[in-house]
Amino acid sequence: MSNWKLVNKTYLYDGTLNGFLTIVFNCYEQKTLPQKIFSKEDYSPNFLDSSLFIETDFEKSQRVFNGIEKSIGYTTLYNTYFAFFSNEKDKEMNLLKYICDGFEFGPKINNRLTVSYIFKVMNMKKRAFGECHRLKGLLRFQEVGNNLFYASIHPDNNIIEPLGHHFINRLPNQNFIIHDKVRNICLLYNRKEYKIVESSNLKIPNISEEELKYQELWKLFFKTIAITERKNPRCQMQYMPKKYWKDLIEDPY
Repeated sequence: MSNWKLVNKTYLYDGTLNGFLTIVFNCYEQKTLPQKIFSKEDYSPNFLDSSLFIETDFEKSQRVFNGIEKSIGYTTLYNTYFAFFSNEKDKEMNLLKYICDGFEFGPKINNRLTVSYIFKVMNMKKRAFGECHRLKGLLRFQEVGNNLFYASIHPDNNIIEPLGHHFINRLPNQNFIIHDKVRNICLLYNRKEYKIVESSNLKIPNISEEELKYQELWKLFFKTIAITERKNPRCQMQYMPKKYWKDLIEDPY
C-alpha cells in the first residue's frame, strides 16, 4: 500500500457492513486511501473536511466479502465481521488497511501483529466478540404479548446483529425483539426474517401477567439455591459484569 495515492477526502457511508465494503472495493480498485471514513450518522461536518458520500453497492460489497474469504481466508473474514461492530474510533480506516493489505499478503496478514492497524483490528474483534459471547448467556427474554418476547441490552459495542443471528438460530420459531438501549435500535424477528429499526419508531408492549409470575418464581429459585456463606462478588463480576445487571431479571446479590 506504500504506492497508493492519499486522497484529501472524508468518505461517508450508511453505517452498514455492505456500505463499508463498497468503500473498500472503490479504494482497492483505484489504489487510493481517504483521509478519514465515517458513517453518515457519526459525522460532524466542519470546514476543514471535504466529504464524499459513497452509495452502497451490494454487488461490490459481495465481491469484497467473497474475495476476503477466498484470498485471505475465513479467519480474516471473521475478524473483519466482528471488528466492524466494535465501538472503536477509526475502526473503518484500520479495517480498510487490514483488508487491502490482506489481498497482498494473503492469510499471513494475521501474523503481522507488529503492524499497528492489524493489532488494533485484532483487539477490536476480541472486544466485540467477547461482549457478544457474554450476552448470549446474560440476555433475558420477557414475554410482552401473545408469543412475543422482548430483551433489553446495554452493550459497549454495536453487536445487536451478530447477537440476533445467534438467537435466530437458537429460537427460529419464536417472535422476539432485542433492544439496544444505548443506540436506541431494535432487532425484530418474526420467524421468517429480521430487520433492525430505530426504537423510537417502536412501541414496546407491557410485560404479561404470566411473565411476571414466572419472574417471581425465577427470583425465588435464584435466592433459594444461593449459599450465603459462599458469596464471592469479585468472582461473580468476572463472569457477570456489573454493567449488565440492569437488564437481568434476578438480583445477582
